[in-house]
Amino acid sequence: MITSISYGQTTTYNQFWSEVQFNRTINDKWSAELNLGNTYSSTTTSSSIFEKNTQKEFRAWGHYFLSPRWKLSTSLAYYDNKDVPEIGQFKSPEWRFSLQGIYYFHKIGYTLSTRMRIELRHIRDENGNYEDVYRYRQQIKYLKPINSKALREGVVYAIISDELFFKSDTKVTGLSFFDRNRLNLGAGYLFTDDIQVELTYANEYLPRDSENQIVNAASLTLTFNNLFKNVNKKLFHKNEIVSKED
Repeated sequence: MITSISYGQTTTYNQFWSEVQFNRTINDKWSAELNLGNTYSSTTTSSSIFEKNTQKEFRAWGHYFLSPRWKLSTSLAYYDNKDVPEIGQFKSPEWRFSLQGIYYFHKIGYTLSTRMRIELRHIRDENGNYEDVYRYRQQIKYLKPINSKALREGVVYAIISDELFFKSDTKVTGLSFFDRNRLNLGAGYLFTDDIQVELTYANEYLPRDSENQIVNAASLTLTFNNLFKNVNKKLFHKNEIVSKED
């Protein structure tokens, strides 16, 4: 892949994003989710997308299914933004609280959704002081199963999404009201009804005070639904069979 490139007032970085998601159904209306993420980046002197580990993420979600079309969520997250001067990043740990709503347009053969998210970001600046940053995100997403009309085991699906970010003016994130635009293109595969993987290409444009940035990222997401519940169920079933044989 191409290394970091500077032309005019724009710098391009190539990155790798990974996330593991654990979802747990509580009842018909509620579910919980845990996300563990990592970000790696190239630098101005290295083309490797794994050159520097720039961020680690821990995030917990609570989801409420208001109706077949509406899903309401809230989350609390911690981001360990590491000190990486090679890409102009200083150590800036962050706590983030989010409120989110997703509206689904269920269609035959595909799903269209729009996501609205409000974030309160409590970020430490380079002087060791914390600032509050408010950010609004608006996403539209298209998902289409390729070899079936519905998502189930063995199905490959295509994903296209675009998201706009708007934020308050602060020193730690810059004075621009428009934070970034993120485009995602890729595909996913369901190994089972409870295990799936997504691999996408992400392109981000970030206007900044000193110079604009473009990020090209390979994004890998692995999702487990009711993992521990399913493991316990299989172990219990196995022990039950052994007991009957005895």
